Amino acid sequence: MSGEPTNGILAELLAGAAEGEESHRRRALRRASRAALLWPEEATDLDSAGRPLTELRAVGPWVADRLRGWLDDPPEIQMPPEARRGFLTRAEARRILADRPSAPRARADLQMHSTWSDGTVSIEEMVARSATLGRDYVSITDHSVGLPIARGMDEATLLRQGVEIDRLNAGGAAPRILRSIEMNLSPEGEGDMDPGVLRGLDLVLGAFHSKLRLTEDQTDRYVAAVRNPSVHVLAHPRGRRWDTRPGLRADWPTVFEAAAQAGTALEIDAFPDRQDLQVELLELAREAGAWISIGSDAHRPDELDHLELGEAAALLARIPERRLLNLRSADEVVAWAAAKPHRV
Repeated sequence: MSGEPTNGILAELLAGAAEGEESHRRRALRRASRAALLWPEEATDLDSAGRPLTELRAVGPWVADRLRGWLDDPPEIQMPPEARRGFLTRAEARRILADRPSAPRARADLQMHSTWSDGTVSIEEMVARSATLGRDYVSITDHSVGLPIARGMDEATLLRQGVEIDRLNAGGAAPRILRSIEMNLSPEGEGDMDPGVLRGLDLVLGAFHSKLRLTEDQTDRYVAAVRNPSVHVLAHPRGRRWDTRPGLRADWPTVFEAAAQAGTALEIDAFPDRQDLQVELLELAREAGAWISIGSDAHRPDELDHLELGEAAALLARIPERRLLNLRSADEVVAWAAAKPHRV
């Protein structure tokens, strides 16, 4: 693979270079590789303007020298390994969105976390930051009891959180807050929360958090998950992470067809390390007629900006506006979710 040294190419070059280093140099290159996904402008533009590359996040003098060599003499690079393939950069996403100024922007962020599980700030603080980004409503999707490493909530805690959300909404919180959860799913597609309690929520995300490195086909697992009547949205479906794991494999047309038939949405998790589903699979989901949901998966306020990566992916995949939950009103999404059991 060759071409102009975009931030995406530089991220791959940095990751590849890290494999040949040890100790602190390896760590520095890996940090810069991940950071390149979020550099707000192309390194080439920064360089053309005569500004130092050390302005870029996670770039010190030694890493800047490596970047300088690649900018001066762009190398040929091979196809990235699967765990680093199909990721957008922030600079690329912003260019895609800028090129489509008439495209509607997301009214909602449908996945974020607070201190009720593994987030770093309160619901109120996440909502306040979302307001500055122009969101009409948000889903607070803290983790469920089956994920203790993320301080997952049991049913009693979830109900207490609901009281807090109702209080904030009654006090005029803007944007509106949907009572939601990211429920842990077993490898068999079963949830870990009482379905009766879940019925009191506005939106339920279901997500796999275990056995994410299996290489054999996982189609049955996914079909069971999207047919689970408690699950409205299948979150970060593949479980992939940048430069860490490539994600699970399945017969995706079959999975997406099952999701479309069950009325279960498929998520674009816009967290930079995830970007799951990626554009290639989103195109198959579009062909199947599946619903799509976008969430920043933010665990702190500054991460709420990540939603633009998901919006850009949806545009690239040509997801129909009528199938994108984030373009619907809060009342429409709540009604859509409430109708799901009748569609399964």
